[in-house]
Amino acid sequence: MNFAAFKRCLAAAEPPDDLSEALAGLWWDAKGDWDRAHDRAQAQDDAAGAWVHAYLHRKEGDAANAGYWYRRAGREPSTAALPEEWEAIVRSLLAAD
Repeated sequence: MNFAAFKRCLAAAEPPDDLSEALAGLWWDAKGDWDRAHDRAQAQDDAAGAWVHAYLHRKEGDAANAGYWYRRAGREPSTAALPEEWEAIVRSLLAAD
């Protein structure tokens, strides 16, 4: 799946079954469901899940918790606008799949 296809699938009621937990988390975030997004990111116990987890806590306004998850992901905390970070993470995770 490429980024354009990911954006198109946001029109559906549920994320595609073949998305990783981290990508499904970003899918739910785009739909405005932070709790479901967080649950999905937390279900993927690796760097990708940690990166999405970091983004979600940054979006929530919890910088300390976000910092912990950025460290777990092996990434520097983002200073990009939230929509830009969301897109960068989606593009990176899609390229890795």
